[in-house]
Amino acid sequence: QVQLVESGGGSVQAGGSLRLSCAASGGTFSNLNMGWFRQAPGMEREFVATISRSANSIYYASSAKGRFTVSRDNDKNMLYLQMNSLKPEDTAVYYCAADGNMGIRNYPSAYDYWGQGTQVTVSS
Repeated sequence: QVQLVESGGGSVQAGGSLRLSCAASGGTFSNLNMGWFRQAPGMEREFVATISRSANSIYYASSAKGRFTVSRDNDKNMLYLQMNSLKPEDTAVYYCAADGNMGIRNYPSAYDYWGQGTQVTVSS
């Protein structure tokens, strides 16, 4: 059973930056494709970014492209999301997720394990 714990959320002003972290345990991290999703109040959970096992494939939502960077450290069992130039519309609970299947995917139902989420609030 894989456990995921996010950290690094907080409140920032528009234009600011945050770095989210996700610590994984209970599985072989290097065998997992990883993703970041977010959910704003009253909205469906949406894809942000995904990274393959060896980080040789990375995809971003159009809203994240050019501003967010996903990375991973397989030696430390850690996933990261560097978020720059934050906007008020980035306000949401951010979740990391793990998928043990082949191929990276950008929809929530593909992921087997989820963290509890970390709140990101961007004020204008």
